[in-house]
Amino acid sequence: MHPKNLRIENFNYDLSDERIAKHPLQKRDESKLLIWKSEKIEENKFYNLDEHLPENSLIIFNNTKVVEARLLFKKESGTTIEIFCLEPANAYADITTAMLQTKKVLWKCLIGNAKKWKDELLTKEIVYAEKEIVLTAKKVSKQPDDFIVEFFWDDNSLSFAEVLHLAGVIPLPPYLHRDAEDEDKLRYQTVYAKYDGSVAAPTAGLHFTENIFEKLSNKKIEKSFVTLHVGAGTFKPVKTETIEQH
Repeated sequence: MHPKNLRIENFNYDLSDERIAKHPLQKRDESKLLIWKSEKIEENKFYNLDEHLPENSLIIFNNTKVVEARLLFKKESGTTIEIFCLEPANAYADITTAMLQTKKVLWKCLIGNAKKWKDELLTKEIVYAEKEIVLTAKKVSKQPDDFIVEFFWDDNSLSFAEVLHLAGVIPLPPYLHRDAEDEDKLRYQTVYAKYDGSVAAPTAGLHFTENIFEKLSNKKIEKSFVTLHVGAGTFKPVKTETIEQH
């Protein structure tokens, strides 16, 4: 069977909530490692990864960095409007250019409680260098899958990347069913994350540590990097019957 003809229903399985870890282990590389070898399944620890890879290999890592893409605005009525910043509007050459914008920026967003946000401006106060800065959100237009929102702030020295860092919240996977905490700013990020742009972590790399890199190097296993920003598609449910349709 060609992969495009695989049916989505064949991938369904039950996973009870108590089987989902809500917080990471204290040490990244102590996570479990599943080994498939000679048609047998073994369980190991991630810090022993080097023992299961051949010498002179090359591992490619994604050095994208998760941004604090969730912005929570409180209306005068007390209603919270959640703006999830997905990616820049088409006005910019690339995401780096958009992240470096100062004063104002246009962004494609998902909006929680969208029906309760009419045309009024939303504001949020943030503190930077011991002074208050006002971040304002203006709903510009609605698109088929998202909204265009204009953000502007009253400190020209700050880039939008810095504004998100100050005002936003790390967008954890929805299946964790918990709010982001301070530890998530560090742990929902690879140790080699470098370039702002993702709304979700490249999770395959979360367990790597400098200790593992040293062990891989001793085995002459090289590493290289690419930058592939993870978009909102990772959160969206599959609604088609086959892989091809998706």
